[in-house]
Amino acid sequence: MRSYYNNTFFDWNPWHGCTRISPGCAHCYVYRQDEMYGSPKSSMKASLNGDFNLPLKKKRDKSWKIPPGAVVMTCFTSDFLLEDADKWRDEAWEMMKIRNDCTFYFFTKRISRLPAVIPDDWGDGYDNVIIGCTAENQEMADMRLPIFTKLPIKHKTIILAPLLGPMDISKYLTKDIEEVSVGGESGAEARICRYDWILDIRRQCIEHNIPFRFHQTGAKFIKDGKLYRIMRGHQLDQAAKAGINFRIGPDMKPY
Repeated sequence: MRSYYNNTFFDWNPWHGCTRISPGCAHCYVYRQDEMYGSPKSSMKASLNGDFNLPLKKKRDKSWKIPPGAVVMTCFTSDFLLEDADKWRDEAWEMMKIRNDCTFYFFTKRISRLPAVIPDDWGDGYDNVIIGCTAENQEMADMRLPIFTKLPIKHKTIILAPLLGPMDISKYLTKDIEEVSVGGESGAEARICRYDWILDIRRQCIEHNIPFRFHQTGAKFIKDGKLYRIMRGHQLDQAAKAGINFRIGPDMKPY
């Protein structure tokens, strides 16, 4: 397992913008952010960001701006496998390869595109790249996860967010899944997330000895029959306060 807890995190968004492809995209934060800054249509097509080559940038003292050992959260204002970004992706892969002293982590709803766009030397995956497959409901899980579990990726995670209903992912919890992360939807139009859905996914992970993380409550959260409206600034810490994360140590034992 490639652990990324207790690391330094950096954001790298080599391009910006996306297109909606499934129910989880309905209230995407990327669209909301663009509308806040007066660009309601900018999310419809990817465009390069000024920090495209951030992993290779250096400080005046010639040290890396992103230090060795960092976890680089990649393409979180787009989708790394977006079709509109095909013309830039090879260069992005090359930067990840050059900076093999860092871990690059990206999520995607387009996991079916991966075989067509991986580098020629990919093999069974780059050791410093973690790929997360996202699913928001049972239909999307049953569409994407069978593909995901069979792909040559050294480090795989599953992200169930925004969680829109109960899900059974037991048959996809293969031994090479390094974490399942679950979260509700943020924003004024957020759909409800129920605590019992989260606890059931946690149960599935524990039964298969797969690490589990509850990363965000969402804005509308139901627990014990009561609806809680949680401000954006508290959705992460309220999830952490639940104390239900499940981790596996180097000896493959839970702690």
